[in-house]
Amino acid sequence: MESRMELQVEHLCKSYRKKEALKDVNFKLEQGVYGLLGENGAGKSTLMRILTTVDFPTSGSILYGGKNIAEMDEDYRDLIGYMPQDYSVYPSFTATDFLFYMGTLKGIPDDKLKIKIPEVLEFVNLSDVANKKVKTFSGGMKRRIGIAQAILNDPEILILDEPTAGLDPKERIRFSNILSSMAKEKIILLSTHIVSDIEAIANQLIVILKGKITETGNIEQLVEGVAGKVWEATVGQDMMNTISAERAVIHIKQMGKDVQIRFVGDQIPNIECRFVMPTLEDYYIYVNEKTKRSGMI
Repeated sequence: MESRMELQVEHLCKSYRKKEALKDVNFKLEQGVYGLLGENGAGKSTLMRILTTVDFPTSGSILYGGKNIAEMDEDYRDLIGYMPQDYSVYPSFTATDFLFYMGTLKGIPDDKLKIKIPEVLEFVNLSDVANKKVKTFSGGMKRRIGIAQAILNDPEILILDEPTAGLDPKERIRFSNILSSMAKEKIILLSTHIVSDIEAIANQLIVILKGKITETGNIEQLVEGVAGKVWEATVGQDMMNTISAERAVIHIKQMGKDVQIRFVGDQIPNIECRFVMPTLEDYYIYVNEKTKRSGMI
């Protein structure tokens, strides 16, 4: 691994008038795929805009290979690829024309683009529609051309904001495979509020809640941390209300007059509970509820 391929975020804060969007954010990224997981409004998009220099922090710093990205300026922007959440394409352009336009904006020479565009279209499995207008593309195809434009400059850092929004299950799998194939060569950070997307794509997790980073680490190890704390029980409505008030509830399923409830935390005394293996969703709900109830946020 190149020693410079390390993105360090230190004491990052961002305020908009009276709203504090990011609060003392600290984490480090190396090669691999990281999932930034948080509720809508948690600060994911704000953080990503700052990481891509679209926006700037109120305080704190970001270092890449030990150098402040503000001082690196264009040298840093040449190393990143970005697909924002509200990503739009020009419908009258063909896929090739659109990528040529985006490549020109990135300052990539024409002769290099003529070689690179067919390569990235092949990579995202859009070669067969290279000369078709983008307006004819499905949502998944538009997302893939969004990745294509983001990797035109062969970035070392790839930042994708809610990249799987609106994709069907087949497109999600295809998207996951594309990112996995790039993981050994790049730092990839993708944000989402959909837990299953993180589970399918990333191996490292960053949890953000109300502008603060509450958890970071290897997904498998984090999930193992709630082993023995995930339960299912079939109870009456009154007991379900009691459990919901005292534990972090994952989901509830009506079973005739009774209710099947899955929850995280300590076992409820005097109730027949079944131990179940934890998932990332169990972990995420558990740590969020624990953080909220502790008053840390």
